[in-house]
Amino acid sequence: MGRKKGLPEFEETAPDGFDPENPYKDPVAMVEMREHIVREKWIHIEKAKILREKVKWCYRVEGVNHYQKCRHLVQQYLDATRGVGWGKDHRPISLHGPKPEAVEAE
Repeated sequence: MGRKKGLPEFEETAPDGFDPENPYKDPVAMVEMREHIVREKWIHIEKAKILREKVKWCYRVEGVNHYQKCRHLVQQYLDATRGVGWGKDHRPISLHGPKPEAVEAE
């Protein structure tokens, strides 16, 4: 017994035949689109989990200096968790989307 030679190949793009105006027109494309959305959500969730583990590690290693040393990781984690999760698709983007960048006054 050994490892399998190849891993299954997944398309990283949305299905071609999916029509958002009439999703039930092509049931196969609808299911493929749903699987695509779920796969993309899981990818974002797992990226956030990895960043959370990095933040935990940084807090433990840096000790009292974690405010300065881990700030960039915390910012990455907060950006990664905005809008990630289940049930946030139909909410306004202002409630769960990324924070708008502050424009500096000249």
